[in-house]
Amino acid sequence: MLEIDAVFAGYGRVPVLHGVSLRAAPGEMVTLVGANGAGKSTLLKVAAGVLAPQSGRVLLAGEDVTRVPSHRRVGTGIVLVPEGRMLFAGMSVAENLTLGAYLRTGAAARRAVESDRERVFDLFPVLADRLEQPAGTLSGGEQQMLAIGRALMADPKVLLLDEPSLGLAPKVIGEIFSVLDRLRGSGLTMVLVEQDARLALKHADRGYVMRTGEVVLEGSSAELLANDDVRLIYLGAWHGTE
Repeated sequence: MLEIDAVFAGYGRVPVLHGVSLRAAPGEMVTLVGANGAGKSTLLKVAAGVLAPQSGRVLLAGEDVTRVPSHRRVGTGIVLVPEGRMLFAGMSVAENLTLGAYLRTGAAARRAVESDRERVFDLFPVLADRLEQPAGTLSGGEQQMLAIGRALMADPKVLLLDEPSLGLAPKVIGEIFSVLDRLRGSGLTMVLVEQDARLALKHADRGYVMRTGEVVLEGSSAELLANDDVRLIYLGAWHGTE
């Protein structure tokens, strides 16, 4: 579904990604594991069109979307839930959800949008009770739910999530990852950057380990969880000790 092929990217003259490649198959959850500064969030920005690569390609279902700008890339089906949520704080929950579907126009699309809004309420019932509440007054967990819900309103083929558990209580994190499991079960492809590598690998199908802008290891989540180097460096464990 999503292919990132030999991407080099950075900020100004500062290189960050050095020939990174990634694949996410239809209905697969893939996670990126690595220390801060490894390039994980930068890779998501390239996939979403927020950052143009210096070289390399981004393909969706075989179609090259590398030069499609971010506001149009949403229409191709690649949607980012950014770190920090980036909600419109002064607008209501309902208005934020509506903005998520801004590219979906026409009578048939409007009917689908209404159906998708009900689906968001099924996934996150609290949002239905907060419709007229300004997004900026929600709790951190509710804001993260709204950020994911807003992304789902764009009818994504690939959902990119950057640190969805950041700053949240364990109970809320569990609720959000339960929803992500449901979304994967429905066939949605996801690429996840998550500070809690163990949590991410327990939910994802496969993972890529990044170090200083390169992929140094990839494999199934089970393989990476069992890998001693990964356990020692990223999971804080060694030979089964927690």
